[in-house]
Amino acid sequence: MKLHLAALIAFATPVFAHDATADMAKAANALLGSLTAEQKVTATFAFESEAKGERLNWHFIPRARKGLPIKEMSEPQRTLAKALLKTGLSEDGYTKAEIIQGLEAVLREMEKDTTGRRDPEKYYVSIFGTPGGKEPWGWRWEGHHLSFNFTCAGSAAPAMTPSFFGSNPGEVKDGPQKGTRVLGAEEDIGRALVKSLNEEQRKAAVIAAVAPKDILAVPGRNDTKPEGIACAKLDAAQKEQLVKLVKLYLFRCRADVAAEDWAKIEKAGLDRLHFAWAGGLERGDGHYYRVQSGDFVIEYDNTQNGANHPHSAWRDYAHDFGADVLAEHYKKAHAPGGK
Repeated sequence: MKLHLAALIAFATPVFAHDATADMAKAANALLGSLTAEQKVTATFAFESEAKGERLNWHFIPRARKGLPIKEMSEPQRTLAKALLKTGLSEDGYTKAEIIQGLEAVLREMEKDTTGRRDPEKYYVSIFGTPGGKEPWGWRWEGHHLSFNFTCAGSAAPAMTPSFFGSNPGEVKDGPQKGTRVLGAEEDIGRALVKSLNEEQRKAAVIAAVAPKDILAVPGRNDTKPEGIACAKLDAAQKEQLVKLVKLYLFRCRADVAAEDWAKIEKAGLDRLHFAWAGGLERGDGHYYRVQSGDFVIEYDNTQNGANHPHSAWRDYAHDFGADVLAEHYKKAHAPGGK
């Protein structure tokens, strides 16, 4: 029997998971193995690519969520859940996530909350599909001001967007954590860049005198376009500052995969990046910025609570939830001899 060449290649060439995918699968299966039958039902979902699926149902507000909350885990299970989170974040990202979760206790005190709305343990783990299997799978860690979404398929690097970090308060004014600014670098680097621009550059970069009330690329929206000043119009020091800002966002997630994502941005051409600013230039002024090149976009907005409540996100419209990775996976699966 004569086999098609593509079939022979597919049969002879094993598919190995990317190191990050393998690490995530191992950690996810360890957590799943520790759960009771009831917990597993709460934590797991079918992997669906359609908008109706829970996998795409992300947000960063304090709302009712599906998934298994940290609050309902034993201490050993919490340790395994944190081990899973560490497979998706860098050390810097993980530290920021821990601080942001802890700020729920600060908010509870500030707001005198007795309803349980502000709770550092109301963060949820959801696993979609079968970790480490032949078919695509994913996982999410989410709660107020945190949303991390990872999608894995075959030997490709996992998709790590949408990725969201927020902070309320942006700067803790009183108490044991006074002075904490978990997203301080995100604010300071962006402001330093816009203030370094000369008058002509600033005219191009500042797109509005008043900042929007929130980031624009919220769940369900992916239609922002590059605005502001092109990287090609920046001097060497300003370009270095812009690169520093972009890497800050990417490298909050797992470093080896972030490095691959950064390489894609470089290959596409850094001069295609645009930096846009809206609002005031001084601390305490409501402000917003966006860095974008095609589908890649990072956003920062700090207008709420007297400009002391920042939201920051990294999106890639073509890559969010692994859309491009899944398309390639399914293309190969339906090729002659595909597995």
